[in-house]
Amino acid sequence: MRIDEESEGVSASRNHLVFAYYVTGHGFGHATRVVEVVRHLILAGHDVHVVTGAPDFVFTSEIESPRLFIRKVLLDCGAVQADALTVDRLASLAKYSETAVVPRASILKTEVEWLTSIKADLVVSDVVPVACRAAADAGIRSVCVTNFSWDFIYAEYVMAAGSNHRSIVWQIAEDYSHCEFLIRLPGYCPMPAFRDVVDVPLVVRRIRRSRKEVRQELGIEDDVKLVILNFGGQPAGWKLKEEFLPPKWLCLVCGGSDTQELPPNFIKLAKDAYTPDFMAASDCMLGKIGYGTVSEALAYKLPFVFVRRDYFNEEPFLRNMLEYYQGGVEMIRRDLLTGHWKPYLERAISLKPCYEGGINGGEVAAHILQETAIGKNYASDKLSGARRLRDAIILGYQLQRVPGRDMAIPEWYANAESELGMGSPTCEMSEKSSLMNSCTEDFEILHGDLQGLSDTMTFLKSLAELDSMYDSDKSAEKRQMRERKAAAGLFNWEDEIFVARAPGRLDVMGGIADYSGSLVLQMPIKEACHVAVQRNHPSKHRLWKHALVRQQAEGKNPTPVLQIVSYGSELSNRGPTFDMDLADFMDGDQPMSYEKAKKYFSQDPSQKWAAYVAGVILVLMTELGIRFVESISLLVSSTVPEGKGVSSSASVEVATMSAIAASHGLSISPRDLALLCQKVENHIVGAPCGVMDQMTSACGEANKLLAMLCQPAEVLGLVEIPGHIRFWGIDSGIRHSVGGADYGSVRIGAFMGRKMIKCAASAILSRSSGTENGPNPDELEDNGFELLETEASLDYLCNLSPHRYEALYVKMLPESILGETFLEKYDGHNDPVTVIDPNRNYGVTAPAKHPIYENFRVKAFKALLTSANSDDQLTALGELLYQCHYSYSACGLGSDGTNRLVRLVQEMQHSKASKSGDGTLYGAKITGGGSGGTVCAVGRNSLQSSQQILEIQQRYKDATGYLPYIFEGSSPGAGKFGYLRIRRRPSVNPNE
Repeated sequence: MRIDEESEGVSASRNHLVFAYYVTGHGFGHATRVVEVVRHLILAGHDVHVVTGAPDFVFTSEIESPRLFIRKVLLDCGAVQADALTVDRLASLAKYSETAVVPRASILKTEVEWLTSIKADLVVSDVVPVACRAAADAGIRSVCVTNFSWDFIYAEYVMAAGSNHRSIVWQIAEDYSHCEFLIRLPGYCPMPAFRDVVDVPLVVRRIRRSRKEVRQELGIEDDVKLVILNFGGQPAGWKLKEEFLPPKWLCLVCGGSDTQELPPNFIKLAKDAYTPDFMAASDCMLGKIGYGTVSEALAYKLPFVFVRRDYFNEEPFLRNMLEYYQGGVEMIRRDLLTGHWKPYLERAISLKPCYEGGINGGEVAAHILQETAIGKNYASDKLSGARRLRDAIILGYQLQRVPGRDMAIPEWYANAESELGMGSPTCEMSEKSSLMNSCTEDFEILHGDLQGLSDTMTFLKSLAELDSMYDSDKSAEKRQMRERKAAAGLFNWEDEIFVARAPGRLDVMGGIADYSGSLVLQMPIKEACHVAVQRNHPSKHRLWKHALVRQQAEGKNPTPVLQIVSYGSELSNRGPTFDMDLADFMDGDQPMSYEKAKKYFSQDPSQKWAAYVAGVILVLMTELGIRFVESISLLVSSTVPEGKGVSSSASVEVATMSAIAASHGLSISPRDLALLCQKVENHIVGAPCGVMDQMTSACGEANKLLAMLCQPAEVLGLVEIPGHIRFWGIDSGIRHSVGGADYGSVRIGAFMGRKMIKCAASAILSRSSGTENGPNPDELEDNGFELLETEASLDYLCNLSPHRYEALYVKMLPESILGETFLEKYDGHNDPVTVIDPNRNYGVTAPAKHPIYENFRVKAFKALLTSANSDDQLTALGELLYQCHYSYSACGLGSDGTNRLVRLVQEMQHSKASKSGDGTLYGAKITGGGSGGTVCAVGRNSLQSSQQILEIQQRYKDATGYLPYIFEGSSPGAGKFGYLRIRRRPSVNPNE
């Protein structure tokens, strides 16, 4: 339901109403917008009791009325910030548990009694979860007013924390389900817990004094440019310097500490300064994105230079709104801290913010609240509590930002996804022919072959459009996405460009057993990453303005620079661009260490993604001794979805290294290239993955399974997929990350198990081959001296056969062990990419057992693929997938979504329709690192099988609200594709 921006205001009611208004403990932004709603309620003659942890002056400076009652209670904590720009995800969950979960029973009892005592007519929450439940328990209606909800914000934090805090998200969603409806503010996130929604205009504070009055009070002339620094606190250890500002600029500082010393061109505002007046008197604002800053910047048409916050999921939606109305300029955190502000400030004052929407959301919201309190029903379709709760929980699938989700999101956000061109291109033959002709018209292909790949043709077409965008003033005037604008100026179009392509992969068998030396079977999928690279002499390189200013400020002649643009950034809340001087990779006359590089890329999490790309250069410098003396421009465009367990990161690494190698004349075999890319992910990104992802992306071939023994990376060959068999990937919608806590702990458990087995074998050998009681011939004969020697020096857990494990070692391994206990007894686990936490408990039995049996299952699977076509063959293949799936779950790497998909495949397999015929689907398993991601299914290559996959897709959506992405089809690996060397054809002027 939509309320018009022009309302009749809040007329005084004959009923004297009492409102209880709960305000979240996260930041002042919520309190300041609540002020505006409360002000209108009090003007209408009602009493408002505000429950808040914010200082009194936030409310009393704007509202002087005996009808305002402030109750200082904190019932949630929001997001705990390590500093002004960094949210501590784990601390946020721990603090919320301490604040709202542990004392929950006491909170509910207290709030119900208090609500009853004040005789509240309506409870309003912005956006405290427990307030909705307390209202329900007290028999009072409740309404939420917000642009985001904490279930959405915390969902991503839970992924980082593992399953420990998962119940927090469900409890929050349940609390919200008691709310009658949501008054939704612009710039909103997906909020699936609310089934009934009323949209209102921006809620912003009014301006009290004119720009002229404020400047006169401060003694600032009209010709002086003024920027307001509005961070709500400043990054730790940060010192403002006079040279940060261009000449004839002054800076107003909000929230500065009392002891902070400022340069003469910086002015500290009082803590209780009324910020809107000072914003309206400024020429631009520098700060972090939040609802308050964005809404007021749009309302006052104030250009906003912003720096991203880490791990605050509200930000992408507000940022898109800000940029849609041409009001935002993103500043790289490094330039904020080092004072390279000039190009951003100059860019900001050239903007013409164009928001013309309503700014009376406070008045409109107050009117709705008053009408609700006297009995009006704004809920369009009142649902039962059970139905509302079921729709609210939805197993977390809608809580992640992924393309293709079926939910109501702002129109401008949907447009942004469309402009990004996300998703796999699908072309009919006529379209493919048209694309092919277009590519050859746009570019001269000097080396390589398109191989009929429509996604490669689409990528080349997008490159040609960038050239047109760069040359066309008309295009420059359009509201293009920032990443496209940055990419348009990336290349010198008259020079050669090198293009490489690397696909993602579907883990058919092997999965996490790769790091234990298992045989794995992997299929390259049709979704792939393309990377375009151009090298230029530093004097010819087109530098972005802030990079040029940085070099000039440091007094440098043109030096080699790396500039990267990555498409799809808006879908994963990361910066679309990255740049650095290539000299920064040097530590004296040697490349910097991997550990230093890891810290370098971790400084700004919104740009941490660059480690996957730029890390390739450092690995080539370190491992092959390459020195890069020219600038490098690099464009990354991937249709491999992130977080679905199909190796999006490996495809980026492999495509990047292939393109850089081609552009610099380096000859690297696909196998060696994959091993180098693994070093990028293990040592620079810091994700403890095995090598199968990179090997498949580099060495795979279309419609074949890559058979690889991960010891460390021996390709045994390619296994033809029989014509009657087909594999599908079905995305669960739950984001997967090999950097997550669960994957790492299972890997550590497996390496712990290997160490224990080696020590046990050594102990048996010691007892059997020369103790003080003499040798034990029976034990030697039973166990085999040579086998024990092999097991005492076991390099890979998968080299231990299942029967030996069961006969000798299964009873020796503990189910779990404390890290400290293990380290005291065994010293270390001999895994170079993980670190044991002494205070953490690690599973051992299940993580150690899994790779031993998985290696056997993969060998059996490979052998079955070459057996005769029969129902028994397919049934056995499916059974092996099922066994693998439940072994993952035993390790703790399952998830509700992947379990549901596997059950749906089982139901389809055992349905009457399948049994009456030859059968269609035969098995399924979780893939890759587990804990979400994608399920691999096997079945007959038939139309009926495809129809059943689509039926599973729909049934999953009906149960969860999430429509799974289906992976089907295959494509060549980077080695088979090779590379393209292209040059833009000169444009022909029709008038000549």
